[in-house]
Amino acid sequence: MDKLQLEGKWNQIKGSVKQKFGDWFDDDDTFLNGKFDDIVGKIQEKTGKTIEEIESTIRDWVDTDEDAEDNAKNNQPQA
Repeated sequence: MDKLQLEGKWNQIKGSVKQKFGDWFDDDDTFLNGKFDDIVGKIQEKTGKTIEEIESTIRDWVDTDEDAEDNAKNNQPQA
């Protein structure tokens, strides 16, 4: 296991802790951040990519999806 895979495993653990204990603080953001950290950690462990590379890819997906949604709204026929 290389350094990036080890970091990925650690991010999964951090994410799991945030998910598990986020409700103690009645904080949905902590839970959601934990889910995100867990997902990024799993991707990092499997791919060996850096967190920055993974987050950049995810941001690109979100931006592309938002652009497609905006285009669909703008191209709807006017009533």
